[in-house]
Amino acid sequence: IPTDGSKLSDRAVAHGIALAKATGARVTGLFVAPAPTPVVFEGLVPVGYMQPEEHAALTARAAARYLGAIQTAAQQAGVPCEGETVTGEFPADAILEAAKRRKCDLIVMASHGRRGLAGVLLGSETQKVLTHTRLPVLVCR
Repeated sequence: IPTDGSKLSDRAVAHGIALAKATGARVTGLFVAPAPTPVVFEGLVPVGYMQPEEHAALTARAAARYLGAIQTAAQQAGVPCEGETVTGEFPADAILEAAKRRKCDLIVMASHGRRGLAGVLLGSETQKVLTHTRLPVLVCR
């Protein structure tokens, strides 16, 4: 279950854990952190600089929060859970690599449901995962 900490990801987490509980499966929570860059952007505008140590600390805090939510929900449901944080330029590629490495049999993830020009320009990590995997993918909206 990849997460970006959004409300939609929270819904995917809930569905994934419920499905795991019903089938006796285990869950892997995944947080894909952006690769470190010295320039900090807000939207497309550079607004400052960040040292590698700052980036690592920021990533660790986000991962703890996002994966902690998955681990807490899984524990409450009695579902075995592990969390993993990876760094990558392309979240879909990192999701697919983690699923392959961990021998997952299902990916449960959210879709922001962008359509039209926004979907084409911004792309969809969910769409990329769907296009490039042979695993079943449960998409939550």
